[in-house]
Amino acid sequence: MVDHEKNKSQSEILVKQIEEFVTYLGVEKNYAQNTIASYERDLLKFLSFLINRNIADWLEIESDTVNLFVMGLRHSEMSGKSIRRYLSSIRGFFNFLIDNGVMVKNPALSIQTPKIDRVLPKTIDFDDLRNMMNLKTGHYSELRSVLMIELLYSSGLRVSELVGINIKDLDVNEGFVRVMGKGGKARFSPIGSSAINVLETYLTKRPESESDALFLNQKDLRISPRSVQNIVKKRALDVGVSINVHPHMLRHAAATHFLQSSHDLRTVQEFLGHKSIKSTQIYTHLDFLELSKVYDEFHPRAKK
Repeated sequence: MVDHEKNKSQSEILVKQIEEFVTYLGVEKNYAQNTIASYERDLLKFLSFLINRNIADWLEIESDTVNLFVMGLRHSEMSGKSIRRYLSSIRGFFNFLIDNGVMVKNPALSIQTPKIDRVLPKTIDFDDLRNMMNLKTGHYSELRSVLMIELLYSSGLRVSELVGINIKDLDVNEGFVRVMGKGGKARFSPIGSSAINVLETYLTKRPESESDALFLNQKDLRISPRSVQNIVKKRALDVGVSINVHPHMLRHAAATHFLQSSHDLRTVQEFLGHKSIKSTQIYTHLDFLELSKVYDEFHPRAKK
């Protein structure tokens, strides 16, 4: 009974240390909420594994312990990409514990990170895109669907950025929208003239609301990412697009078409709001007006 209570108390300490790390990621590192939630899920699963093996102290963990956990993930047929994320979460947490004097070394560093096959994101044919963006009735629901697609494509937005747009974030005269990207970092993304035309009509038919959100659901609340996914998918089916279209596919199409036209990797990186690295290979801050100029010249939806 005493040992049980002792182990329970120790487990609570481990959970509290994970919570402290999660808080650190939000406050000090300014990570996006989805990223923080992934870290927390990964670490709590790892903790559950440790408790089942009667390990109640981080100092008891060795490289073999972490390796056994990873082997279990492999046997569950988890993807290499997901296992890499688990390892990244565990390594980051252990570094945090080392910085705070809880651990002396990081037993996860010696674990080999699984390789992952690079799968190119699926894109969509521009003719199919054009059909999705062509208005047929001009009804409010259609205007909302088309405007979502226009902004996802012409501005290269993430679905989280799209649903976060407030009306005050739009500058129709200058042709830009302010969005909150990953890590709570704001950026200004260009809006093509085609999207502006739809936007102006949409705003005349948008229901009166106390909410400043650009896109509302039937309950007069800010629309959710899942609802946007369903709307985009339904719009594609309605106009006869045979593939399963999702919002990120439109963002990828924007990057692909933009890059094919401009051959300017750095501008595309700035356009997408990438912080760094492999997605666009190099991070170079571009002048805001230069981004606008290149966008106007090359993006397919920039001109009428």
